[in-house]
Amino acid sequence: MKTTSIRVRLTLWYGSALALILVLFAVALYLVMSRALREQVDASLDEAAAVAIRTLGEHRFGPFLIFEDLSQDFPEIALLDKFFQIFGPAGQVTIQSANIQSREIPLSQTSFRASLDGKSTFESVQFEKGVPLRLLSVPIRQDDQLVNILRVGTSLYPTERMLHRLLAGLYIASPLALLVSLVGGWFLAGRALRPVHAITQAAQRIAAGDWTQRIQTPHSNDEIGQLASTFNDMIGRLEVSFRQIRQFSADASHELRTPLTITKGETELALRRPRQAEDYRAVLESNLEEIDRMSRIVDELLFLSRADLGEIKLKMFPVQLDDLVREIQQQALVLGQERNIHTVLEAIEPVVVQGDDLRLRELLLNLVDNAVKYSQEGQTVELSLVVAGNKGKLVVKDHGIGLAPEDHGRIFDRFYRTDEARAHAAKGTGLGLAICKWIVEVHHGTIEVQSVVHGGSCFTVFLPLAPTAAKV
Repeated sequence: MKTTSIRVRLTLWYGSALALILVLFAVALYLVMSRALREQVDASLDEAAAVAIRTLGEHRFGPFLIFEDLSQDFPEIALLDKFFQIFGPAGQVTIQSANIQSREIPLSQTSFRASLDGKSTFESVQFEKGVPLRLLSVPIRQDDQLVNILRVGTSLYPTERMLHRLLAGLYIASPLALLVSLVGGWFLAGRALRPVHAITQAAQRIAAGDWTQRIQTPHSNDEIGQLASTFNDMIGRLEVSFRQIRQFSADASHELRTPLTITKGETELALRRPRQAEDYRAVLESNLEEIDRMSRIVDELLFLSRADLGEIKLKMFPVQLDDLVREIQQQALVLGQERNIHTVLEAIEPVVVQGDDLRLRELLLNLVDNAVKYSQEGQTVELSLVVAGNKGKLVVKDHGIGLAPEDHGRIFDRFYRTDEARAHAAKGTGLGLAICKWIVEVHHGTIEVQSVVHGGSCFTVFLPLAPTAAKV
């Protein structure tokens, strides 16, 4: 089924609405004009009746001659484009103007009864050959008695002809106006949809792989401008996301290829010639170490993947964070024992946060392990935990290799490792800080880093206090 374009639909909707408006306007105009013309006719009949009564009043409506014979004596009446009739109190015609000749236009019962009650009446009748007439009957009373009934009439043919001309004009003008409006609506719809067409073209180019494409946003902040800006923002985020995905894939491939290359090389070297059992054992131990590293990478990738999908469920309870810090500090002493790196508690205060004990422990261990790993032999790692307002403030500080300013914004990216880090800690996965950031964020906290090249790094974590702890 072929889909009608938006431009055609807009034009059809516009045309339908305009057609309805034109029909309503034509009907309203016709009714208003019809009423106005009829009111004008009634007003002219009223005026003619007043002139006739004023002119003929001195005769007291006696036995007049026909109106034609009176035209010389009563020029005011002769100039009126009307016909007149005078009825007696019984409703019989006593005199009428010559312009209706001998034709009979009897007084209706409705007009007669109204005249008896002293009321004037208007009525419309069909004369010979369907000629429409408008009649006004006015009672003439003397001493509170009905003596005559004056009728003034005129043809409605000029009025009907004018209304017919108006109707014919509306029949011709309305379709022409609708046609012109449809053509104009077609071009206006095309002009209004031009930015949408530009968005479509840009989307097609983006679909072909050109993520640098952007929509030229108009200066106005209308709906189309907002759509273009939103589209550009979306494409910008998608471009960054795809770039990160490509970088992530490359980094993951590199991180997994390195231990595989080492394992393959050592195995091939061991198989080139017969060796002692101790040599084979050394190769197997080295291979096992690389396999463990690959296993950690895969486990951490799976963890981050599940985290992205929202599949990791946290068990949130009040956690005594200072107790966790003390436990991790003891583990850090073991981690740094080989290179004589000491982990000390600079300051510690009771801090209770609402969180997942397992994930918070993982956060602390990753930060401390990272600090020990990148410290020089004999250096010190400093831990502190204090209350800062309604948050707990955890600081992990080392005096190791540090970070360059350009690395601060990317240190939490997955697989991101500086050249210094690769040289000093080849066994790292590059995923630990990304996991730390996720843990902090799901606990509604923030993590910051301050670092100087060869001057050490300081990681600061802010976590909201548990509700009960925050009130104390």
